[in-house]
Amino acid sequence: MEEKKAEIRVGDIIRLKKAHPCGSREWQVLRIGQDFRLKCAGCGHQIMLKRREVEKNMRTSGILLANRENKEYNKTP
Repeated sequence: MEEKKAEIRVGDIIRLKKAHPCGSREWQVLRIGQDFRLKCAGCGHQIMLKRREVEKNMRTSGILLANRENKEYNKTP
């Protein structure tokens, strides 16, 4: 059975397993594609990670704060 991945969107705050050297584990998603651009919530440092690495290193609590004001996201089928 295929495992369902969390739907990550630009503006979401995610928590990764490994802490940044500044001590923060929270990252803001700035860009999504084959690579993710993440901004550290602690110091503001920006990094690029492959999608596979982000999905593998996300904590089970995953998305902490979601930017869900997007009308398309809130539509019910």
